[in-house]
Amino acid sequence: MFEPTVLELAEAVLAEARAKGLKIATAESCTGGLVGGALTEIAGSSDVFVEGFITYSNEAKMATLGVIVDTLDKFGAVSAPTAVAMAEGAIANSRADRTVAITGVAGPGGGTAAKPVGLVHFAAARRGGKTEFEHKNFGDIGRAQVRMAAVVHALELLRRVL
Repeated sequence: MFEPTVLELAEAVLAEARAKGLKIATAESCTGGLVGGALTEIAGSSDVFVEGFITYSNEAKMATLGVIVDTLDKFGAVSAPTAVAMAEGAIANSRADRTVAITGVAGPGGGTAAKPVGLVHFAAARRGGKTEFEHKNFGDIGRAQVRMAAVVHALELLRRVL
């Protein structure tokens, strides 16, 4: 289901988290659970990966992760503040020590001049610590390619915050 490089990265994330005694959760929008899917593709991941939140709609982001309506109204679903709120909401609503959140425009439609197809925002939260934020513009490379590039980047970010 996943490319070998994605599985190797997922395995490395799990091994590092396991070695440090850390639990992981994901908060995903445009990737629709693919980061959690990559992590759970590795046998034995349940000792590290506690849960994934797939919050595709704004309503789900608010109800499940506690993203406030003002954040969504002012900045939109595809924004740094929303990604940060998603990552921090996943920490608050799980037993995880580290979370990664992904929200973006995978395409083929939905892009604007300010938020083009391929723009993805990422955040990684640490329980009791600082939340990291990044964004990447993968370009209009196709929906599946944007989503998979976002999975790889999210796993890389998660690995860096372990």
